[in-house]
Amino acid sequence: MQMDFFYRDKPWYAGQFVRKITPKLKIPKGDVLFFSTLLNKQKKKLLSVLVRNVDNTFNEIKIKLPLTKNGSIDFAFMESFMAELKAERIAELSSYLKVSGLENYELSEEEEKAIKDYPNTEFKKFDLIKVFDVNNTHNILSSDITAKSGKIPYLCASANNNSVNTYIEYDKNYLDKGHCIFVGGKTFVVSYQENDFFSNDSHNLALYLKNYDATKLKYLYLATCLRTSLNHKYSWGNSISRAKIEKDKIYLPVRNNIIDFETMDLLISAIQKLVIKDVVLYSEKNI
Repeated sequence: MQMDFFYRDKPWYAGQFVRKITPKLKIPKGDVLFFSTLLNKQKKKLLSVLVRNVDNTFNEIKIKLPLTKNGSIDFAFMESFMAELKAERIAELSSYLKVSGLENYELSEEEEKAIKDYPNTEFKKFDLIKVFDVNNTHNILSSDITAKSGKIPYLCASANNNSVNTYIEYDKNYLDKGHCIFVGGKTFVVSYQENDFFSNDSHNLALYLKNYDATKLKYLYLATCLRTSLNHKYSWGNSISRAKIEKDKIYLPVRNNIIDFETMDLLISAIQKLVIKDVVLYSEKNI
């Protein structure tokens, strides 16, 4: 019952507590996202009532629509408006892909080999504190911050939005250094944080790779290793702490009994290209 509205173009199945809204008017396909946005704007109102009252509340909602000069719904304006927004976003996406270097999705020979050989990768256990320096993050109460007051991420122990709750301005003495693995203390949510950040009061941890060339790709791989190795152990009822994690071991890929960081870089780079390929092709098709 999250009250999120989505357009479905193809047949689908659904679980309980799902509603289907069928238009009584013939809505052009190009206008569907306009209507979806209007419906999602009602989320706050629908979440404010009990479940048994949702249907009645929804049926009483009124929405504002653009009209033509003769008073009919202006579907042409909606379609034009959505097309303009799409073109603007596609241009921004294309620019971002170019600047970030993500427009190149062709795998190198080394990347292809890394993917092909991965099923045969050997993993071994390592003491976590021999791989990472573990720090407690600073703890800032949510009641002490002003949401959207700055440009520095304020992190929480949530899996949503890479743990970013909002962006704030705050006392720099409470700033934690980025380029690390962030662990939500109460939930064991694991994420890579590229930039410096502020942390909430969930007793979170920051892990910094020691004695190695710490690239972003390595951190992304290591975050997965950390989550996979320890996810079974920690939960809301048994939260993680610095004292606990420093006694833990994690599985890492090895070559000749040495941690294989080269494969980490190659594999994540390859996966990144495979994931971004469809985005690049979509951008090129619609630009």
